[in-house]
Amino acid sequence: MKVSFIGTGSMGSILIDSFVRSGALEPSQIAISNRTFAKAEQIAVRHPGMRAYPDNVDAISGSNLIFLCIKPLEFKNVIDEIRASVQPEQMIISITSPVLLAHLEEWLPCKVAKVIPSITNLSLSGASLCMYSARVLMEERQMLEGLLSHISEPIRIDEKYTRIVSDLSSCGPAFMAFLLQQFVDAAVEETGIDRDEAVRLASNMLLGTGQLLTEGGMTPEMLQERVSVPGGITAKALTMLGNELDGVFQRLIKTTHAKFREDLEKVDQSFTVIR
Repeated sequence: MKVSFIGTGSMGSILIDSFVRSGALEPSQIAISNRTFAKAEQIAVRHPGMRAYPDNVDAISGSNLIFLCIKPLEFKNVIDEIRASVQPEQMIISITSPVLLAHLEEWLPCKVAKVIPSITNLSLSGASLCMYSARVLMEERQMLEGLLSHISEPIRIDEKYTRIVSDLSSCGPAFMAFLLQQFVDAAVEETGIDRDEAVRLASNMLLGTGQLLTEGGMTPEMLQERVSVPGGITAKALTMLGNELDGVFQRLIKTTHAKFREDLEKVDQSFTVIR
Protein backbone atom coordinates (compact mmCIF):
# COMPACT_ATOMS: atom_id res chain seq x y z
CA MET A 1 0.00 0.00 0.00
CA LYS A 2 1.14 3.53 -0.79
CA VAL A 3 -0.35 6.46 1.08
CA SER A 4 0.00 10.16 0.27
CA PHE A 5 -0.59 13.22 2.39
CA ILE A 6 -1.20 16.65 0.93
CA GLY A 7 -0.71 19.01 3.85
CA THR A 8 1.68 18.38 6.72
CA GLY A 9 0.35 20.84 9.29
CA SER A 10 -0.91 19.93 12.74
CA MET A 11 -3.34 17.13 11.90
CA GLY A 12 -1.45 15.91 8.83
CA SER A 13 1.73 15.47 10.85
CA ILE A 14 -0.21 13.77 13.67
CA LEU A 15 -1.52 11.16 11.22
CA ILE A 16 1.86 10.66 9.57
CA ASP A 17 3.75 10.29 12.86
CA SER A 18 1.07 8.02 14.34
CA PHE A 19 0.94 5.67 11.36
CA VAL A 20 4.71 5.29 11.40
CA ARG A 21 5.03 4.93 15.18
CA SER A 22 2.27 2.33 15.33
CA GLY A 23 3.89 0.26 12.59
CA ALA A 24 0.82 0.63 10.37
CA LEU A 25 3.00 2.07 7.61
CA GLU A 26 6.68 2.06 6.82
CA PRO A 27 8.10 5.51 5.95
CA SER A 28 8.86 4.19 2.46
CA GLN A 29 5.11 3.69 1.91
CA ILE A 30 4.38 7.38 2.50
CA ALA A 31 4.66 10.34 0.12
CA ILE A 32 4.00 13.87 1.33
CA SER A 33 3.69 17.40 -0.02
CA ASN A 34 2.98 20.75 1.54
CA ARG A 35 2.42 24.31 0.36
CA THR A 36 5.65 25.19 2.20
CA PHE A 37 7.91 22.42 0.92
CA ALA A 38 10.46 22.88 3.72
CA LYS A 39 7.88 21.65 6.26
CA ALA A 40 7.34 18.45 4.29
CA GLU A 41 11.10 17.99 4.01
CA GLN A 42 11.47 18.25 7.81
CA ILE A 43 8.99 15.42 8.34
CA ALA A 44 10.69 13.27 5.72
CA VAL A 45 14.04 13.80 7.45
CA ARG A 46 12.43 12.68 10.72
CA HIS A 47 11.29 9.47 9.02
CA PRO A 48 14.09 8.19 6.74
CA GLY A 49 12.69 6.59 3.62
CA MET A 50 9.67 8.89 3.39
CA ARG A 51 9.44 10.90 0.19
CA ALA A 52 8.66 14.62 0.16
CA TYR A 53 7.58 16.32 -3.07
CA PRO A 54 7.25 20.02 -3.93
CA ASP A 55 4.43 19.12 -6.33
CA ASN A 56 1.08 17.61 -5.26
CA VAL A 57 0.64 15.70 -8.50
CA ASP A 58 3.96 13.92 -8.02
CA ALA A 59 3.09 13.15 -4.39
CA ILE A 60 -0.15 11.31 -5.24
CA SER A 61 1.16 9.31 -8.19
CA GLY A 62 0.52 5.60 -7.66
CA SER A 63 -1.01 6.00 -4.20
CA ASN A 64 -3.91 3.89 -2.97
CA LEU A 65 -5.02 6.43 -0.38
CA ILE A 66 -4.61 10.20 -0.56
CA PHE A 67 -5.25 12.23 2.60
CA LEU A 68 -6.08 15.90 2.08
CA CYS A 69 -4.99 17.55 5.33
CA ILE A 70 -5.56 21.14 4.27
CA LYS A 71 -7.74 24.10 5.26
CA PRO A 72 -11.29 24.26 3.89
CA LEU A 73 -10.71 27.13 1.49
CA GLU A 74 -7.61 25.45 0.04
CA PHE A 75 -9.60 22.44 -1.23
CA LYS A 76 -10.82 23.86 -4.53
CA ASN A 77 -7.33 24.95 -5.61
CA VAL A 78 -5.77 21.60 -4.65
CA ILE A 79 -8.54 19.64 -6.37
CA ASP A 80 -8.15 21.72 -9.53
CA GLU A 81 -4.44 20.94 -9.42
CA ILE A 82 -4.69 17.16 -9.02
CA ARG A 83 -8.03 16.32 -10.67
CA ALA A 84 -6.64 15.42 -14.08
CA SER A 85 -4.08 13.08 -12.51
CA VAL A 86 -6.36 11.22 -10.10
CA GLN A 87 -7.26 7.67 -11.12
CA PRO A 88 -10.71 6.07 -10.56
CA GLU A 89 -9.32 3.37 -8.26
CA GLN A 90 -7.65 5.85 -5.90
CA MET A 91 -9.38 7.05 -2.74
CA ILE A 92 -9.16 10.66 -1.66
CA ILE A 93 -9.83 11.27 2.03
CA SER A 94 -10.68 14.68 3.46
CA ILE A 95 -10.01 15.29 7.16
CA THR A 96 -11.81 18.65 7.07
CA SER A 97 -15.36 18.71 8.42
CA PRO A 98 -16.89 21.59 6.36
CA VAL A 99 -15.85 19.93 3.07
CA LEU A 100 -18.71 17.60 2.21
CA LEU A 101 -18.58 14.29 0.39
CA ALA A 102 -20.84 15.89 -2.23
CA HIS A 103 -18.20 18.54 -2.91
CA LEU A 104 -15.56 15.88 -3.49
CA GLU A 105 -17.80 13.60 -5.55
CA GLU A 106 -18.76 16.41 -7.89
CA TRP A 107 -15.22 17.48 -8.65
CA LEU A 108 -13.20 14.27 -8.45
CA PRO A 109 -13.35 11.16 -10.68
CA CYS A 110 -12.30 8.76 -7.91
CA LYS A 111 -13.53 7.25 -4.67
CA VAL A 112 -13.94 9.75 -1.84
CA ALA A 113 -14.20 9.52 1.92
CA LYS A 114 -14.00 11.74 4.96
CA VAL A 115 -12.14 10.93 8.17
CA ILE A 116 -12.09 13.14 11.26
CA PRO A 117 -9.00 12.26 13.33
CA SER A 118 -8.11 13.39 16.85
CA ILE A 119 -4.99 14.50 18.65
CA THR A 120 -5.53 11.40 20.82
CA ASN A 121 -4.36 9.37 17.82
CA LEU A 122 -0.84 10.44 18.83
CA SER A 123 -1.19 8.07 21.78
CA LEU A 124 -2.70 5.44 19.44
CA SER A 125 -6.09 5.92 21.08
CA GLY A 126 -9.34 7.78 20.59
CA ALA A 127 -11.63 7.52 17.59
CA SER A 128 -11.40 8.13 13.85
CA LEU A 129 -14.77 9.16 12.44
CA CYS A 130 -15.36 7.66 8.99
CA MET A 131 -17.76 8.67 6.21
CA TYR A 132 -17.90 7.31 2.66
CA SER A 133 -19.37 8.11 -0.72
CA ALA A 134 -21.40 5.45 -2.50
CA ARG A 135 -18.44 4.80 -4.81
CA VAL A 136 -16.40 3.24 -2.00
CA LEU A 137 -16.86 -0.53 -1.88
CA MET A 138 -17.17 -2.43 1.42
CA GLU A 139 -13.72 -4.00 1.07
CA GLU A 140 -12.22 -0.55 0.45
CA ARG A 141 -13.89 0.79 3.57
CA GLN A 142 -12.46 -2.12 5.51
CA MET A 143 -9.00 -1.44 4.08
CA LEU A 144 -9.06 2.19 5.26
CA GLU A 145 -10.48 1.27 8.66
CA GLY A 146 -7.88 -1.46 9.02
CA LEU A 147 -5.20 1.19 8.61
CA LEU A 148 -6.90 3.57 11.04
CA SER A 149 -7.36 0.80 13.61
CA HIS A 150 -3.62 0.90 14.33
CA ILE A 151 -3.98 4.41 15.79
CA SER A 152 -7.63 4.65 16.86
CA GLU A 153 -11.05 3.05 16.93
CA PRO A 154 -12.62 3.69 13.49
CA ILE A 155 -16.30 4.57 13.85
CA ARG A 156 -18.62 4.99 10.87
CA ILE A 157 -20.99 7.93 11.22
CA ASP A 158 -23.67 9.68 9.20
CA GLU A 159 -22.24 12.83 7.63
CA LYS A 160 -25.11 14.94 8.99
CA TYR A 161 -23.63 14.41 12.48
CA THR A 162 -20.12 15.50 11.44
CA ARG A 163 -20.04 18.61 13.61
CA ILE A 164 -21.31 17.16 16.86
CA VAL A 165 -19.17 14.02 16.69
CA SER A 166 -16.20 16.24 15.88
CA ASP A 167 -17.00 18.32 18.97
CA LEU A 168 -16.99 15.19 21.12
CA SER A 169 -14.04 13.37 19.58
CA SER A 170 -11.74 15.87 17.89
CA CYS A 171 -12.36 19.17 19.73
CA GLY A 172 -13.18 17.41 22.99
CA PRO A 173 -9.56 16.86 24.07
CA ALA A 174 -8.95 20.64 23.93
CA PHE A 175 -12.17 21.30 25.86
CA MET A 176 -11.26 18.77 28.56
CA ALA A 177 -7.68 20.08 28.72
CA PHE A 178 -9.04 23.61 29.21
CA LEU A 179 -11.23 22.46 32.12
CA LEU A 180 -8.28 20.56 33.62
CA GLN A 181 -6.10 23.67 33.31
CA GLN A 182 -8.74 25.71 35.14
CA PHE A 183 -8.92 23.05 37.88
CA VAL A 184 -5.13 23.03 38.30
CA ASP A 185 -4.81 26.83 38.24
CA ALA A 186 -7.46 27.13 40.95
CA ALA A 187 -5.73 24.49 43.08
CA VAL A 188 -2.42 26.34 42.84
CA GLU A 189 -3.98 29.73 43.55
CA GLU A 190 -6.08 28.57 46.50
CA THR A 191 -3.60 26.25 48.23
CA GLY A 192 -0.09 26.94 46.91
CA ILE A 193 0.45 23.35 45.76
CA ASP A 194 3.33 22.95 43.31
CA ARG A 195 1.89 23.37 39.81
CA ASP A 196 3.86 20.51 38.25
CA GLU A 197 2.63 18.18 40.99
CA ALA A 198 -0.96 19.35 40.49
CA VAL A 199 -0.72 18.81 36.73
CA ARG A 200 0.69 15.31 37.26
CA LEU A 201 -2.05 14.37 39.70
CA ALA A 202 -4.85 15.80 37.58
CA SER A 203 -3.51 14.26 34.37
CA ASN A 204 -3.30 10.81 35.91
CA MET A 205 -6.82 11.30 37.25
CA LEU A 206 -8.05 12.08 33.73
CA LEU A 207 -6.27 9.03 32.31
CA GLY A 208 -7.79 6.75 34.93
CA THR A 209 -11.23 8.29 34.45
CA GLY A 210 -11.05 7.63 30.71
CA GLN A 211 -10.10 4.01 31.34
CA LEU A 212 -13.03 3.55 33.73
CA LEU A 213 -15.40 5.00 31.12
CA THR A 214 -14.08 2.70 28.39
CA GLU A 215 -12.38 -0.49 29.59
CA GLY A 216 -14.08 -0.28 32.99
CA GLY A 217 -17.54 -0.21 31.48
CA MET A 218 -18.76 2.69 33.61
CA THR A 219 -21.05 5.46 32.40
CA PRO A 220 -20.47 9.07 33.51
CA GLU A 221 -23.50 8.78 35.76
CA MET A 222 -22.24 5.55 37.35
CA LEU A 223 -18.81 7.03 38.01
CA GLN A 224 -20.26 10.08 39.75
CA GLU A 225 -22.48 7.86 41.87
CA ARG A 226 -19.56 5.66 42.95
CA VAL A 227 -17.39 8.64 43.96
CA SER A 228 -20.09 10.81 45.48
CA VAL A 229 -21.44 10.00 48.96
CA PRO A 230 -24.78 11.68 49.73
CA GLY A 231 -24.12 14.73 51.87
CA GLY A 232 -20.36 14.42 51.34
CA ILE A 233 -17.71 16.72 49.90
CA THR A 234 -17.93 15.45 46.32
CA ALA A 235 -21.73 15.63 46.31
CA LYS A 236 -21.66 19.24 47.51
CA ALA A 237 -19.10 20.19 44.86
CA LEU A 238 -21.09 18.43 42.11
CA THR A 239 -24.19 20.40 43.07
CA MET A 240 -22.19 23.63 42.78
CA LEU A 241 -20.79 22.58 39.39
CA GLY A 242 -24.26 21.71 38.12
CA ASN A 243 -25.49 25.17 39.05
CA GLU A 244 -22.46 27.04 37.69
CA LEU A 245 -22.21 25.11 34.41
CA ASP A 246 -25.92 25.11 33.63
CA GLY A 247 -26.23 25.69 29.86
CA VAL A 248 -22.47 26.08 29.26
CA PHE A 249 -22.11 23.06 27.00
CA GLN A 250 -25.28 23.90 25.09
CA ARG A 251 -23.72 27.29 24.33
CA LEU A 252 -20.45 25.60 23.42
CA ILE A 253 -22.21 23.36 20.87
CA LYS A 254 -24.13 26.31 19.45
CA THR A 255 -20.81 28.16 19.04
CA THR A 256 -19.07 25.32 17.19
CA HIS A 257 -22.11 24.72 14.98
CA ALA A 258 -22.36 28.41 14.07
CA LYS A 259 -18.68 28.45 13.04
CA PHE A 260 -19.21 25.22 11.08
CA ARG A 261 -22.13 26.76 9.15
CA GLU A 262 -20.02 29.83 8.43
CA ASP A 263 -17.15 27.70 7.11
CA LEU A 264 -19.53 25.48 5.12
CA GLU A 265 -21.01 28.52 3.38
CA LYS A 266 -17.52 29.70 2.40
CA VAL A 267 -16.62 26.23 1.09
CA ASP A 268 -19.86 26.10 -0.91
CA GLN A 269 -19.01 29.44 -2.47
CA SER A 270 -15.50 28.28 -3.37
CA PHE A 271 -16.91 25.26 -5.19
CA THR A 272 -19.75 27.15 -6.89
CA VAL A 273 -18.02 28.28 -10.06
CA ILE A 274 -18.74 27.86 -13.74
CA ARG A 275 -16.71 24.99 -15.14
